[in-house]
Amino acid sequence: MKQYLRQIHPLAWTIIIGTMFGRLVTSMSIPFLSIYLTRVLEATPTQTGITVAVSSLAGVMVSFYGGYISDRIGRKIVMLISVFSWAGVFFIFSTAEHLWVFFVANTLNGLCRAVFEPTSRALLSDITSPQNKLLVFNLRYAAINLGVVFGPIIGFQLGSSESTFPFVISGLVYIAYGLVLFLQFKLQHANLPERLQATAPRLREALMTTGRDRVFLPVLIGTTFCVLGYGHFSSTLAQYLARSPIFENGSQMFSYMLSLNAVTVLIIQYPLVRTFRNFAPLVPLIVGNLLVATSLMMVGIAEGVLMMMMSVILFTIGEVLLFTMMDMLIDRIAKPEWKGTYFGTIGFNNIGSVIAPVMGGVLLSQFGAENGLAVFVPIALTTALGVPFLLIAHRRLVVREKRMDPTSLSM
Repeated sequence: MKQYLRQIHPLAWTIIIGTMFGRLVTSMSIPFLSIYLTRVLEATPTQTGITVAVSSLAGVMVSFYGGYISDRIGRKIVMLISVFSWAGVFFIFSTAEHLWVFFVANTLNGLCRAVFEPTSRALLSDITSPQNKLLVFNLRYAAINLGVVFGPIIGFQLGSSESTFPFVISGLVYIAYGLVLFLQFKLQHANLPERLQATAPRLREALMTTGRDRVFLPVLIGTTFCVLGYGHFSSTLAQYLARSPIFENGSQMFSYMLSLNAVTVLIIQYPLVRTFRNFAPLVPLIVGNLLVATSLMMVGIAEGVLMMMMSVILFTIGEVLLFTMMDMLIDRIAKPEWKGTYFGTIGFNNIGSVIAPVMGGVLLSQFGAENGLAVFVPIALTTALGVPFLLIAHRRLVVREKRMDPTSLSM
């Protein structure tokens, strides 16, 4: 393992460590946004859902262009502009006092994330050798969850459900992240692969390529339902716990659930990935989708802390299978010159994150937090709709890889 870690590019380490600190500070603030809007600004569940959802909607609208632009003008420029802009967005959050300002800030938050994230993942793919890609993508995912272990608990202690001060900390950390990235780009300029500077395909050609990819399209549709289910964890669940008469001090419980989710990821990620790495790449996504759907059903049934925590663990197993393998799958089906484009286009699955808080807000308004089953059964069933599309993608990928190289397919 040590020799593989030494082979990781210094810029990749910068992104991995920066991701850890970035998620630490954002998980102190963003997950509590729906509770803050409901409690402090007295927004309705539907208003809160729309304000939370606009971040993902903005991301969906520009995610393709974020990855595509990084293919055209280079990862460095796109990453630096987006990371410093992101820092500014957090300072807007920290000064916001009206619902419309939060709406605007969260729109900008989604734009910055949708540009920075696919570009950073494409860069990781560019600077990492094929044998180390699974390790690097998993280190990045572990870094995300290491940050989320402590972020929600710190955020709760700082009063994130009643204060915008934690957003100031987020802004400062992202400025530091941007400065370190800038220095690393200067230091490692000579060691960057040439294809980072290569001319990418034109927009029309890129759209046609991803649109005609018979494997990629059902993956995109299927993972949209996966992301929809995942999106309810930080939106609908937060509001449900804050309002439910079954659970006392729901905000504190939610912060512990976020931390349990992250701790569970760190514990199970490595053995789970080792177990599934020799399966066809879409099998983990199918299993993950079913586990997330089942866990959401359990939330609706739960009447005590124990079952709620069990649902979090089941949810987390599904989450790990979905998101640790998704980057590897996209890397596998994309051509090298279109990596940024593919990583950007898969961001369209965040339409699920747009639908989730609005759908959850409407269900909570309609049935109330005292009727968890009526709220979460439709959510679970909708999440499971991703399975048929992932099965179609699985069959098509098997056929494609047999056609290209009969010896390359492994299960």
